[in-house]
Amino acid sequence: MGEHPAGIATVGGSSTEFQIGQSFQSKDEAVLSVKDYSIRRGVEYRVLESDHLKYHGKCKDFGKSCSWLIRISLRARKGTWEIDESTVYFHRLFWTFPPCVEAFQHSKPLVSIDGTHLYGKYGGTLLLAIAQDGNSNILPIAFALVEGENAESWAFFLSNLRTHVTPQEGILVISDRHNGIKSALEDPVNGWLPPRAYRAYCIRHVAANFSLSFKGKDARRMLVNAAYAKTEAEFYYWFDIMRTENPAMCDWANRMEYEKWTQHQDSSRRFGHMTTNISECVNSVLKGTRNLPVTSLVKSTYGRLAELFVLQGQTAEAQVGSGQEFCQALVKGIERNIRESRCFTVTLYDRHQSEYTVAEMTPTGNFSLGSYRVSLKDHTCDCGYFQALHYPCCHAIACCTHSRLNWAAYVHEVYRMSEVFKVYSHGFVPPIPEGLWPPYAGPTIIPDPNMRRAREGRPKATRIRGAMDRSAENQPKRCGLCRQPGHMRRNCGQRRDIAGRDN
Repeated sequence: MGEHPAGIATVGGSSTEFQIGQSFQSKDEAVLSVKDYSIRRGVEYRVLESDHLKYHGKCKDFGKSCSWLIRISLRARKGTWEIDESTVYFHRLFWTFPPCVEAFQHSKPLVSIDGTHLYGKYGGTLLLAIAQDGNSNILPIAFALVEGENAESWAFFLSNLRTHVTPQEGILVISDRHNGIKSALEDPVNGWLPPRAYRAYCIRHVAANFSLSFKGKDARRMLVNAAYAKTEAEFYYWFDIMRTENPAMCDWANRMEYEKWTQHQDSSRRFGHMTTNISECVNSVLKGTRNLPVTSLVKSTYGRLAELFVLQGQTAEAQVGSGQEFCQALVKGIERNIRESRCFTVTLYDRHQSEYTVAEMTPTGNFSLGSYRVSLKDHTCDCGYFQALHYPCCHAIACCTHSRLNWAAYVHEVYRMSEVFKVYSHGFVPPIPEGLWPPYAGPTIIPDPNMRRAREGRPKATRIRGAMDRSAENQPKRCGLCRQPGHMRRNCGQRRDIAGRDN
């Protein structure tokens, strides 16, 4: 019926329309007018509520391609039926905050997306976009409340995310393999197709799907090890073990594009991150908010993020003030690589001090090639860690030590404390008190009754019953006290006898 405010519906662009406050002499006249409107437009509507006091209806395509609904109520004093002021059902909401938009510009060029269910009076799903700073601290940057995870809701979220928060070119999106996400990312209108953006799978979700077909911790471990492998040689080492155990495992994995679930073919876009971190985000930032009403939920995200920015900003400022050049996550990795680099033999192959080979005297890990080629100019090493994590691996550190070069020159900018500080430099401001808000002239937004959870009765069982359950159903009920059939505990004779003896 077109996208009009509730209570106003134009018919074919003519003057025939409903107006707020329009009155009818009876309910029958009001219903006849709505039916006439529906026939003129050639569309269908659905009656939501109809009794002696009100008549509410909406388009059958409401929430998809139409936002039309109408509310007609009885005015007892006048004895007439009138169209209520403009009212719409809550459908979807996307929100972000300016500090989050600025923060992403200085974070790693990747974003994780996922959804989590709401626990309040009304059902729905909270969609999240999560970024990470150079110190691997998680940072929610965008939110959306939708009716559930489907192609339309993900398109709504991702199109707004691309437009308002992440317009950068070449960023990576880490997600599960939900068909709704696939459809939204592959829609050219949303702007997530390569080379503007790339997609990768969360390995935790991939492993969970894998476990449905192949039982056992060993099978899952082999798949995860293959996904985390940073070189082609290590990947096929684990893949060959999987093929030996069960060739069907490899067939299952080969149905996915390697660049979307393996680290050695991700073109160094993951920065070592293989999962969406949704659980960590909910527990640390959004804990206790999923059962709140919409407005309280939005206020809660604002307050929680304000606290997060203050805490992380103070920490970053203190570390910058103390002269720290790199974040703690990088410092720990570099210190480990320096310790491991002391037992290598380095050979320089060009006069520009950029091409080397490094021979390990003792293996540094579970999978070792023995000898590695290192290119400081291209920031690559045969071990795969240099290009995957964007800072020097132990072999690159050995080459820098051999040629008396500063390893800091080969670290990605995102790991510098100056860049981490910029993530939290734009703080939040105190919210304006509600009493000082400007007048609101828009429609009244009310909850969609179709999204309300069941209020009464026992929750519907979702357990799939098997043969044992069906056989138990045919047996007679027994008393919980004497275990005899034919009666219940409350009218059991043994209960009366026990009570008499006690008295």
